[in-house]
Formats: sequence, C-alpha cells, structure tokens
Amino acid sequence: MAAVTSMNPAPAAAVILSLNNIEVVYDRVILVLKGVSLTVPDGGIVALLGANGAGKTTTLKAISNLLHSERGEVTKGAILFDGAEVQGLPPNEVVRRGCIQVMQGRYCFGHLTIEENLLTGAFTRRDGGAAIRADLEKVYAYFPRLRERRQSLAGYTSGGEQQMCAIGRALMSHPKMILLDEPSMGLAPQIVEEIFTIMKTLNDNEGVSFLLAEQNANLALKYSGYGYVLENGRVVLDGAAATLAENEDVKEFYLGVAEGKRKSFRDGKHYKRRKRWLA
Repeated sequence: MAAVTSMNPAPAAAVILSLNNIEVVYDRVILVLKGVSLTVPDGGIVALLGANGAGKTTTLKAISNLLHSERGEVTKGAILFDGAEVQGLPPNEVVRRGCIQVMQGRYCFGHLTIEENLLTGAFTRRDGGAAIRADLEKVYAYFPRLRERRQSLAGYTSGGEQQMCAIGRALMSHPKMILLDEPSMGLAPQIVEEIFTIMKTLNDNEGVSFLLAEQNANLALKYSGYGYVLENGRVVLDGAAATLAENEDVKEFYLGVAEGKRKSFRDGKHYKRRKRWLA
C-alpha cells in the first residue's frame, strides 16, 4: 500500500474546498480513487499532478459531480465546498454555488459562435442581463482574441482559442473556484504560457481559486502555491509548489531530470521500481 508523504503542513489560509478520504468506484466494481484527501485555500492555486490514469480527472469529476454519466460514484468520504457538502448535489447546483469544471479537451459547442458559447456559461445565474453583459466584457478584456472572434463558429477556431473560450465560459458562471483539467493538452508552448498567465491574473485580480490537474508538472508548479501528486488513485506526495519542484522524485518522474541530468525512458522505467514513496 502506498505511503503518503507530506513534506509541508497544509496551507493555513481559509479553505474553500476540502476532500476528506474519498473513494470513487466505477461500474460498482472498479475502485479508482482510494482515500484521496486534499484542500484548496480560498484564493489559492493548487496543482494536482500525476501521469495518465493516476486519477486526476476522476478527482475533478467527483467534485463537480459529473461521475454518474460515466457510471461512477463517490462511495466513501466527504467533499466540502465553501463549508457545505456537495457530493450529493446535481452538477448545476454545484455550479450555482460557485464551483465549475473546465473539461479536458476544450469542450465547446462547435455550431455556436464564441459569444454564444460564452453566454451558455451564465445559464445558472439569476442576477439579470446587465450583470451578465458586464461579465462578458470582462471576459473579453482578459481574452482579447475572443473579442476578435466573437462571431466565429467555435468549431472553426484554433485549439488555443477554444481553450480560452472554455475558460471564459466558466468565468461567465461567476465562479468562486475553477477546476481546470489538462489546459496544456495539445497546445503550442506559447499558447500554453499565455493561458497559464491569464489564469494567474484571474487568481490575483478576481480572487478565483483554481484546482489544476496537469501532466506538465514544471508549468503547473510554476504557477501554483501548493501541489499534490496522485499515483494509482492515491495521494503519494504533497507540499508547497517550490518544495515539490526541488524534490528528487518529482524531478525524476514528472520533470524528467535527476541530479541535474535528464534520464532516458529506459532509466526511468528502471527507477520506477524503486520509488521512495512506494511501500
């Protein structure tokens, strides 16, 4: 069984999201998450690191309650958002309370324009058209490229523009927290850097908290304050982002570097058998 290693105490700031020993089962048989616990401070950015199949996306879907569409369910533990349990709520109610997920793969309505996509993000709001239009202008201020393409069909825009649209649509829900799933996937490095910079600006200016699931550990830790490493459905390591970035295990498996030297894939496979965090 994996030994959980905590390198630093959890952040002392007020907590907006807390997962307490949750387990997730698919098809009533397959245990995917095995006692996952983590916290996100109010106004913070937390990275959730791990390889493909580690359980990152499942963790986010457990929070946003999107598991049922894939025959999954939280069978143990509690998920608290903004002080209240949310694991039994319908997804639209989780969004209404201020927590929204940006899905992996840049899901947009391809047959709708960019602006129509953005407006769909406001469907849970009840604060009137003027407030929604003000937030639409705010999204365009953060993503000037979307203003230029506002009347273009989303399906005919670039991958970077679709990712910006997906994040902008989430902002239209007026969230307290965004669950961001693999925002760098399939995008050019320059576009990825731009999106992460905007995420940090949103965090600084709007106070939006982020839980960021990402395979690009180097980039995720650069913009996060705290991080958790998932492996085989368990949290095996956590700590301040700067500390994780200097950890030899994290360097070896997620940054591809050990003791200042880049390792080959074959060396990595051999080293994997002797991970220090596996009991």
